[in-house]
Amino acid sequence: MPGPDEISVQQLARLIGTPDQPHIIDVRPQEDRDADRFLMPCARVASHLAPGAALPAFPNPVGPARPIAVTCYKGGKFAQGAAALLRNMGHRAEVIEGGWAAWRAAGLPVIGADVRDQALWVTRHRPNVDRIACPWLIRRFVNPEARFLYVAPSAVVEVADKFGAIPFDIEGVPHSHVGETCTFDTLPDLFGLHSDALARMAVVIRAADTDMHGLAPQAAGLLAISVGLSRQFRDDLEQLQAGMVVYDALYRWARDGFEEGHDWPAVRAA
Repeated sequence: MPGPDEISVQQLARLIGTPDQPHIIDVRPQEDRDADRFLMPCARVASHLAPGAALPAFPNPVGPARPIAVTCYKGGKFAQGAAALLRNMGHRAEVIEGGWAAWRAAGLPVIGADVRDQALWVTRHRPNVDRIACPWLIRRFVNPEARFLYVAPSAVVEVADKFGAIPFDIEGVPHSHVGETCTFDTLPDLFGLHSDALARMAVVIRAADTDMHGLAPQAAGLLAISVGLSRQFRDDLEQLQAGMVVYDALYRWARDGFEEGHDWPAVRAA
């Protein structure tokens, strides 16, 4: 069992991809990170001597402060000391039991270290399915502070160039549809991020986004909700905020509830 100031990799994995995910700070020495250039989803890299430097500059002021989970290679001296420093600063900080080695041994999702800092993205305005689902994926698994610019379709490429943003879900860029798949299929491959739940989600999102509802019975419902959101909100960022809740729920279905059905009344006469 984890110690009093520890969290197991299984406990942490249940929080990854949800609004309750803690800040994850990776204090592995440089030689350890060079040997394995991946990170836990949304992890921030910091020196063990200054772990607080990895925290967001502008934390969300609403609600209680988000807890922190600290890892080094095996959850030993670097993580233990860094977590203690953070607790001295007033943070709720735990060590990830077994550290990066335990996470890797459990086969849990990871992201490429080079994608973590991709913080500014741009796409077409008036989003529907993919252009809400992809920001959800990025914020929940890559960079919680990622920002999204919604602009006129004709301006996406030039805005990307002038503002240093990554264009997505338009023709002719890497972060977009490939063949009959959608952008939500493409991003996990580019990020090095894979899990059964995300793969399950991707089928539903692809079916809704490409109007191939035969792929997944849930697709028609997702499209209906997406169209309704686009009619409900004139502001694209307000729509994105509301859509985050939709995809949080879809993720929990894909992870925990995909085998569950519903009927009424629960007991029928023979």
